[in-house]
Amino acid sequence: MRLVRVEHDGGPRWAVVDGTTLGLIEDPWPGGAVATGERVPLKGARLLAPATPMNVVGMAHNTGSADRELPAQAFLKPARALTGPGSAIPIPQGIGRVDAEAELAVVIGRTARHLTPQDAPRHVLGFTLANDVTARDLQGSDPLWTRAKGFDCWTPLGPWVETALDLSDVQLTLSINAVPLESASTANLGRNVVEVLVYITSFMTLGPGDVVLTGAPGAVGRIRPGDRVSASSPLLGRLENTVAAEPVLAAAGAAS
Repeated sequence: MRLVRVEHDGGPRWAVVDGTTLGLIEDPWPGGAVATGERVPLKGARLLAPATPMNVVGMAHNTGSADRELPAQAFLKPARALTGPGSAIPIPQGIGRVDAEAELAVVIGRTARHLTPQDAPRHVLGFTLANDVTARDLQGSDPLWTRAKGFDCWTPLGPWVETALDLSDVQLTLSINAVPLESASTANLGRNVVEVLVYITSFMTLGPGDVVLTGAPGAVGRIRPGDRVSASSPLLGRLENTVAAEPVLAAAGAAS
């Protein structure tokens, strides 16, 4: 099943993708996913980020097999860092190099704490694409990565949540201005999705709608204002966003 959040009648709604139409549903959490009977065309629909998290958690040290030699480590991104397909990624002036990273993201479906490898999968709503935008120069001077990864709209997510996915080999490709970089598979990650969920829930509770970024197995690429960047997968579609210069705010007290 493919789940999306869509702008409809002035507000966000959940829907199931059914061919060329969207079937609107109640929130797809335990006890939800009830069809409303309303249908809207998929073409022209404005898709939103397919999650409303309280927590967005990323995995450091998880880009390849060599990372198993390093201790597991997680980082937090603000919920307001999330944005949807087609939205702009704003880049402030003077922060140096900014990279895009294509990742598999997990959307949590039910409250999760102290998960085991056996019960982790049933706490997952599904999977989607994420772009973990990172200010590379700031990352070097910020050991917690809060500023380097926490700007508004620096975590595009979407286009949909796939509720059934073979996680053994999810191919991911990052493209900049329609030029694809080298593709890679989640099979190359140092720690797989289940290991990531077990680790994160060993010290914090994840709830319905929370998002976990699992790490970038492939090439990262520098982005600049004016670029178009996409993360894509044969199984999860294409998540495309524009890159824009963040407007410079006038100094306080400046003449209007």
